[in-house]
Amino acid sequence: MNERREQAWAKWRELVGEQEQSGQSVAAFCRDRELAQSQLTYWKRRVREAAKAPFVEVKLAQPGAEPRVHARALRSTTIEVRLKNGRSLMVAASFDARHLRTLLAVVESC
Repeated sequence: MNERREQAWAKWRELVGEQEQSGQSVAAFCRDRELAQSQLTYWKRRVREAAKAPFVEVKLAQPGAEPRVHARALRSTTIEVRLKNGRSLMVAASFDARHLRTLLAVVESC
């Protein structure tokens, strides 16, 4: 995902969250913030659909251990991230960048 698209997603995820927590109707929320109601509705649907994305399994390899890759996984596009602590993460290329950053922060802190 390019930087501009990532920024748009971050902006709208935040606005969708604010609207849901505010207790205001979409119309009132948009009026207060001078947003187009149709835009917020569109992004609410996209954010909701993205939240339903399938879970992608991530496996941690012990430091010094060779990651085990099953033959069927070799046919798919995966990314291996080698961490400073010697561990590796293998994720699908389509794994959400935001989730990957969060996951890396957690794993690096262990």
